[in-house]
Amino acid sequence: MKDKVIVITGASSGIGAAVAELAVQRGARVVLAARREDQLAGLAAKLGDRAVAVATDVTRRADNEALRDRAIAAFGQIDVFVANAGRGITRMPSELTDEDVDQMMAVNFKSVLYGIQAVLPHFKQRKRGHIVAVSSGLARFAFTPVRSAYSASKAAVNLLVASLRGELRAEFPEIWASTVMPGVVATEFGNNALGGGMDSAKLPGAQPVGEVAEIIADLIEKPRAEVYTRPQMRELAARYFSAEDVTEIEKGFGFPPPPR
Repeated sequence: MKDKVIVITGASSGIGAAVAELAVQRGARVVLAARREDQLAGLAAKLGDRAVAVATDVTRRADNEALRDRAIAAFGQIDVFVANAGRGITRMPSELTDEDVDQMMAVNFKSVLYGIQAVLPHFKQRKRGHIVAVSSGLARFAFTPVRSAYSASKAAVNLLVASLRGELRAEFPEIWASTVMPGVVATEFGNNALGGGMDSAKLPGAQPVGEVAEIIADLIEKPRAEVYTRPQMRELAARYFSAEDVTEIEKGFGFPPPPR
């Protein structure tokens, strides 16, 4: 990872901030992107001259393009683009409004699409690069129905990135496209969910954010297509997608909905 230039969206806190800190520790240079300018500036100051903060609304295509340009102006190139920005929701499928769905798709799916389309010409010119989309275990398993639109938007991310791999495979084999699927992580995710939610850090078995950052950093150093941050999820995926009928498996999910 030494001297790689890594752009990280959603970098003001949580997984994004943890990845940025670890990347700098391993010798990378980072471009931090998020809407919260004060928090970005504080993290950039902490990381020193190997970090640049760029206020970015990832739901806007033009902001993603400006982020790419700022990163190249600051460090001369981009080696890795980590599309990490995202937001949850607390709504049953029957309760979803048009606004709910539009916001989930804009923040969780379109932001990834815009980031890919912004950075891909640069990667193609260099004939190498790495796109890392931070998805979710909820893209594969509907553990709790109140995350319905979030799960759907993250499932769309998984298939977008898989389709990108298919597009690039023959002509650009050195441009990697990866998805990372965390479970519950001890971050502000639950508190920031649209419609409110439980504090993710207080949920049983929440994974420390540092562990997830380590997995993403290892993925950057040794690229592969998909990574679950917990081996139990990979094992569940093997059972779930090979089952003739997933009904019994789904009955065992049983995550309670957050209190209203």
